[in-house]
Amino acid sequence: MSGKHTEVLVIGGGYAGVMAANRLTQRADVDVTLVNPRPDFVHRVRLHQLAGGTDPAVVAYREVLAEGVRLVVDSAIRIDAAGRAVELASGTTAGYDHLIYAVGSGSADPGVPGAAEFAHPLATFEEAARLRPVLEAASPQAPVVVVGGGPTGIETAAELAGEGRAVTLVCGGVLGPYLHARGRRAVARRLAALGVSVVDGPGSRVTEVTAGAVRLADGRELPSEVTVWSVGFGVPDLAARSGLRTDALGRLLTDETLTSLDDERIVAAGDSAAPSNLPPRMSCQAAIPLGARAADTVLSRIAGERPGNLSQGFAGQCISLGRHDGIFQFASKADEAVWFHIDGRLGAKLKELVCKGILKHLAGEARKPGGYTMHQSSVAARHELLAAARPEAPATVEQAA
Repeated sequence: MSGKHTEVLVIGGGYAGVMAANRLTQRADVDVTLVNPRPDFVHRVRLHQLAGGTDPAVVAYREVLAEGVRLVVDSAIRIDAAGRAVELASGTTAGYDHLIYAVGSGSADPGVPGAAEFAHPLATFEEAARLRPVLEAASPQAPVVVVGGGPTGIETAAELAGEGRAVTLVCGGVLGPYLHARGRRAVARRLAALGVSVVDGPGSRVTEVTAGAVRLADGRELPSEVTVWSVGFGVPDLAARSGLRTDALGRLLTDETLTSLDDERIVAAGDSAAPSNLPPRMSCQAAIPLGARAADTVLSRIAGERPGNLSQGFAGQCISLGRHDGIFQFASKADEAVWFHIDGRLGAKLKELVCKGILKHLAGEARKPGGYTMHQSSVAARHELLAAARPEAPATVEQAA
């Protein structure tokens, strides 16, 4: 491309993509286009509330996206790295000088007989929206089984139990595997108070889902009129289909500047990025700073400067336990849970502050691009992770060239 302005294309309008797009507007000579399949921003951390009928889980893009960003409602189907263009589902093509790959994540293939036919996934807005009328059509006494003992499963089970439903949470192993033992006990107590029956332990792995039951590895069969599936995340195969190198899950492989190992004009962010093949935990907590780092990498290249490396740290994990309780599990910068947590009503308030704070971070960056700084700390934690995985830090694209 020629001309005074640099064209930057962002694929994916979630937490990482919106942060990146907003931050890129720091330069008046950069034209930013955001491609997203939906016309509204999905507040993904509230999808369990959408399923439970307590929140729409969407906000208008005008509330979180900078005015200077052009929004294109469409889906990317292939990246032509050599031609610096992206083919869209509408049949059009979007060109770019630099590309930010922020396509996010969705439901993983359940790999369990009957799950695809009879269980309802919950990883995307469309899935949660489809689940809501199914729940409304079921009688309040109908048995509901939520499969998955992670944050999504716990939040969904608590949300539905808060409606007075008969909910069983099948963990497939440990309840809240990320949590410290103390935090896990607090969550178990709250779920019990809500009337949720928790099925955990080695025999709790689901082996089959039918129209009216869930079968477990230990032979138990749990009645279920509505089965909700919240086990694991998968990522779109756009990078792999486009001939770019990915990790085993399909995330785009990058160096520590988030630059693709195949093309320095492609930078990844969010759940679909695999820096040094050591991706941080899929979460909003990681996506927003990754989006900021990706934008900084692109801006550095436009300015002819050397991009900085990833600096990713964590504060912990917050989980809602219905509308009136929650837990904030604190963690080390390396994302390992520590003994301290806050639960109960204060935990719920902290969770709500986090949910509202996410939108404030994005809106703040839209109003004042470059103002977000939380991605510029915790260097030591990332270095320790890299050192533990390999003796030397990975080469950047420039070093390998």
